[in-house]
Amino acid sequence: MKRIFLPRGDVTDLEVGEWVLLNGTIYTARDQAHKRMVEEGIPLSLEGQAIYYAGPCPAKPGQVSGPIGPTTSMRMDAFTPFLLKNGLKVMLGKGDRSPDVREAIKEYQAVYLVTVGGAGALIADKVKKLTVIAYDDLRSEAIHCLEIEDLPALVAIDSKGRSIFQK
Repeated sequence: MKRIFLPRGDVTDLEVGEWVLLNGTIYTARDQAHKRMVEEGIPLSLEGQAIYYAGPCPAKPGQVSGPIGPTTSMRMDAFTPFLLKNGLKVMLGKGDRSPDVREAIKEYQAVYLVTVGGAGALIADKVKKLTVIAYDDLRSEAIHCLEIEDLPALVAIDSKGRSIFQK
């Protein structure tokens, strides 16, 4: 598997169906955080950044994060073209994306990755540091900055718009 270091501005070398190990910095954001970014402005630079559609559960003593499994990505589709236009390059979640999002991924030369739903505890072990960045009133749906190490993901839609969900 190829190791990917985030943030990463150019993702055009990633191919649909390829497994990768993610390392570096990734942000979490779910429905309510996406809505706020569109309505109130983006509270961080998205240039070359990655967003993981997840909300961490509370950590037990001695843990960095509680389980942090992926959220169904289509729930963010209405907001995704706006974020891609503002520099977002990598999205991580689960499930298919709408035709509009596939076109925006192609237009803005981004990628969509998927990881295994139901594997939140395993993914939590890949989180080395977790910090709330914005919207702390949203609790687990706040924007968090994660430092991750070797989080496995599959390239589901590449920068050419090719999708594992399409025949």
